[in-house]
Amino acid sequence: MTKALGQYVIYQVYPKSFKDSDGDGHGDLRGVIEKLDYLAQLGIDMIWLNPFYPSPQKDNGYDISDYTAIDPRYGTMTDFEDLVDQAGQRGIGLMLDMPLNHSSIDHDWFQAALSGDEYYQDYYYIRPAKADGSLPTNWASKFGGPAWAPFAGEEGEYYLHLYDRTQADLNWHNPAVRHDLYDILRFWLAKGVKGFRFDVMNVIGKDEVLVDSTGGPGSSQEKRLYTDTENAHRWVHEMNRASFGQNPDIITVGEMSSTTIADGIRYTQPDQEKLDMIFSFHHLKVDYQDGDKWTTMPFDFMALKQILNDWQRGMAAGQGWNALFFNNHDQPRANSRFGDPDNYPYETATMLAQTIHLMRGTPYIFQGEEIGMTNPGFDHLADYRDVESLNYYQILRDQGLDDRQAMAIIKEKSRDNSRTPMQWDDSDQAGFTTGQPWIKLADNYERINVAREVAQGKIFPYYQALIKLRHDLEIIQLGDYEGLLLDHPQVLAYRRRLDDQELVVFSHFYPGQAEVNLNQTDLNLNQAWTKLIGNGELNELTSQFQLGPYETVAFISGGPAVGS
Repeated sequence: MTKALGQYVIYQVYPKSFKDSDGDGHGDLRGVIEKLDYLAQLGIDMIWLNPFYPSPQKDNGYDISDYTAIDPRYGTMTDFEDLVDQAGQRGIGLMLDMPLNHSSIDHDWFQAALSGDEYYQDYYYIRPAKADGSLPTNWASKFGGPAWAPFAGEEGEYYLHLYDRTQADLNWHNPAVRHDLYDILRFWLAKGVKGFRFDVMNVIGKDEVLVDSTGGPGSSQEKRLYTDTENAHRWVHEMNRASFGQNPDIITVGEMSSTTIADGIRYTQPDQEKLDMIFSFHHLKVDYQDGDKWTTMPFDFMALKQILNDWQRGMAAGQGWNALFFNNHDQPRANSRFGDPDNYPYETATMLAQTIHLMRGTPYIFQGEEIGMTNPGFDHLADYRDVESLNYYQILRDQGLDDRQAMAIIKEKSRDNSRTPMQWDDSDQAGFTTGQPWIKLADNYERINVAREVAQGKIFPYYQALIKLRHDLEIIQLGDYEGLLLDHPQVLAYRRRLDDQELVVFSHFYPGQAEVNLNQTDLNLNQAWTKLIGNGELNELTSQFQLGPYETVAFISGGPAVGS
């Protein structure tokens, strides 16, 4: 690998909402090319592109009908090849999104299965109803409702879909399926891509014989039936050896829903020959009431601290590697969720960024977070496009909630919160398109946009500084991690160490003032500490100090100041 994993900063582009080059209201590859200079100015090393393959768009492109082509809405293969070339000239690699757990039911494989081709019927989990006529198992879809839909090709047969009913789960037990999927990876590697992000990768390992959940549909017990199984580990290793693992410069990350630290280590420990890093999501479930996403509650700060600390320590102990993030296309905007972007936009955005960017792992930036984009606050169901949100609105109504109550939850938890168009300037449609965007913009684009932020803002330069620090300082890239002040009710703090150097970080997650007392820690305050970077007025590390609203600060032992 040319660079250590800890040197990379990866920027996620949701192409549908990034930049529209032809006025059809839908972002495209030429739009990404138009904005490469902006991304180079930010300083990132790699772009993760969400799916742009042919798709019916039932799940915004994660329902793929052809894995080795470009959806005309996004452009052509020539556009893609130009993007690879133009990004490469700026020192930026491309990471492609690979949803290999399922395909669209429009895919040729599924259509052949429907037509009666037994060879392709074995590409999917097609099972008969039980003797009593009920579904093959009682499993729940993660998007709501049962995980089985009628397979029209056969009477009384059903196909498994852990996600939308138009996304049929692929049968990885079939060697022909695995061979075809690895061929897809080799196809894109030959096009010059430098990385892969694997969608819901830890649920590929279902058993051949599928059994009912004893914990009930959607329960934790049910998830264990198909999550992080030995099959999944074996097949990810096989995929590595058959494709990207032949090139040590390729960067890979797996999305691992409901995984454990032990499995995270097994997926990413280098000797395992599987993946470079994983996304885990436990820290983004701290505002789920009793584990239910579709609820509203203040986030549990102490749980957030504990989860981040446990994963930092646990993965390091086993030589695993974390992908560091608060935002992505499936999550509400973190500043709206964990801070106060109305009253403290700069402080909130930079505090959240610094918290993860100085941790052990590889940080990811989701488009717009570097300028402080927020949840759009849509009030009407007609403004939403996300299949999960639309399904759960109806589920919430069926549970007895009225429209106002259901919409309050959708407004906070919908995946569309992060999918609104990138806010480039204060012109019509925020410079995203000259046409009608596929989804509404946030109303605040006239004051929150790239042009204004780059010219006179403070969030974008702060992100630039954090990226430069990671590129420059080995202690950030490679240092050990240790949690500090673990019982503090408002401050998340930690220490990084490499050889004789130390770096300490303090992040205040609330408005008002926070008192910090370091007398009960083993920090050596007699050595020289220099402020590395911070978003507030604190400049000196002492045994006791105050942090202001959403203030974050980092100090490094010895050496000159690098940021401010």
